[in-house]
Amino acid sequence: MNFAQSNVYQRTLKRVGKVAYILILAVTLMIILLPGLWVFLNSLRPINEIMAKPPVWIPQSLSFDHYKAMFDPVGSGGVPVLKYFRNSLIISLSSTLIALLIGLAGGYAFARTHFKGKRHWFLGLMLTRTVPGIALSLPLFMIMAKLGIIDTHFGVILVYVALNIPFTIWLIDGFFRQIPIELSQAAQIDGCTPWQAFWKVEFPLAKSGIASAGIFAFLTCWNEFAIASQLTRSIHSKTLPVGLLDFTAEFGVNWGGMSAMAVLITIPAIILTFLVQKHLVSGLTFGAVKG
Repeated sequence: MNFAQSNVYQRTLKRVGKVAYILILAVTLMIILLPGLWVFLNSLRPINEIMAKPPVWIPQSLSFDHYKAMFDPVGSGGVPVLKYFRNSLIISLSSTLIALLIGLAGGYAFARTHFKGKRHWFLGLMLTRTVPGIALSLPLFMIMAKLGIIDTHFGVILVYVALNIPFTIWLIDGFFRQIPIELSQAAQIDGCTPWQAFWKVEFPLAKSGIASAGIFAFLTCWNEFAIASQLTRSIHSKTLPVGLLDFTAEFGVNWGGMSAMAVLITIPAIILTFLVQKHLVSGLTFGAVKG
């Protein structure tokens, strides 16, 4: 095989590899999106197609009846979606902001300072995330009941903050470790105080990690169901995921209405992800200082 033939063979091999890579990605994406697509289609088709056996993959008719019925007055079979949305927004934003502030301080402390038992404290903090949320629901309910904060925004926010702090500390700590400490030291040599060096040098470089921690914390709070279903009772504190239970009855489930509300729940999360997707890329500070 001469040089020209070898070159053509290598280009053909690269093209085949690229096509195979794209096909694998496409199939994987279809598998991931299939459940979401099924829920979306169920929110637009009548109940007879939803309950059909065998399943109807291609809808025969589509309508927004389930969405309209969901926004009907509560006494007429509707669901207080706007109140649930308000509760979810208040709880998720408040929990995320508080967890970020504490996580920022804790992550920076673990990344930049040295103190006795640092590794043990960090390991203990991370071990708290090994306990599944569903296992905590009952003891949390008993504690919150004794404190008298069941069915309140404050009670749910307090729990969500406690659940998100270990993850935000871990993630922010990792990003600050990627930032060479020499940058902060150089800024202080040039006249900055440690506080100014943090805000003007280190914080801008770590903002991608902080934003990522905030996104994950927000989505965790926004989508959480197990704990919220135990700590909320009325429309004054129920979140959107808990509100899905309004479509269940003694003798059946309104799958169309539940699917419509599930679609509404995912929309804010999708919008947020697209708005801040550039901050989800880590490692922006590699190579900031030449060795």
